[in-house]
Amino acid sequence: MNASGASAGLGLVSAASWGGSDFVGGMGARRAPALLVVASGHIISFLILLTYCLGIRLALPGSHYLLYALIGGFEGSVALAIFYRALAMGAMGLTAALTGLLTALVPVVFSLFVDGFPSPLTALGLAAGLAAIWLITHAPAKDGRTSPPAALMLGALAGTGFGAQLILFKIASGGGVLWTMTSARAAGSVAMILVILVKPPKGPWRGFWQTGILAGLLDTVGNLFYIRATQIGRLDAAAVVCSLYPAGTILLAALVLRERPSRRQMAGMAVALGAVMLLSL
Repeated sequence: MNASGASAGLGLVSAASWGGSDFVGGMGARRAPALLVVASGHIISFLILLTYCLGIRLALPGSHYLLYALIGGFEGSVALAIFYRALAMGAMGLTAALTGLLTALVPVVFSLFVDGFPSPLTALGLAAGLAAIWLITHAPAKDGRTSPPAALMLGALAGTGFGAQLILFKIASGGGVLWTMTSARAAGSVAMILVILVKPPKGPWRGFWQTGILAGLLDTVGNLFYIRATQIGRLDAAAVVCSLYPAGTILLAALVLRERPSRRQMAGMAVALGAVMLLSL
């Protein structure tokens, strides 16, 4: 298998893990504040990663690699809090679609400057992947609600933050996958705790640990596979494939909760398959 195919395969595993994480986290958020679910997952996964790295006596990478990972973990968690705020302000469909599109688009633009222009097939795959993300994530509001400009601005800010995190993880991966993720989780845990202290979530502070831990572990696995995918292939291709993770969440909701995907989402998944095929060539 060539490097592009291996990177696309790792990206698919990452997308599946992230999709599963969002599904589990979404189930947990039905019973407890979402921020508590995410924070518990961050903290537990950080402790597991730190214990493992110290247990095998994994050498620390250069301080600049750790710094990039710390910044990525911190700003990514802040972006998540901003995203939740944006979703709470209006209809979720357009806001989520804008966030998802920018999450992939920011690394694509960055990669064009760093890695140069891709081959025609890869460029076509990137375009198809971005279109698939929009189709999968954009669910028109059924009740006629619209996303206010403030919600769209926050959604755009969150998407830019998520995209920047993917870039920072790629840069930090030069110091090794495990320490990159450990450092990111440490900073992310601090960020989530600060957000909760500044604005404590409303709702019962119980029953979030189980789903939080599972969601955090799945998210960590997704991050690890994403970082590895960027080490093998181009950043833009890995970012687009991994950003197809909402398809995994939708499929799990269909299987477990019997929530039928819309025709738009089904079309997006079909386009996503074509995009992955193009990006693996």
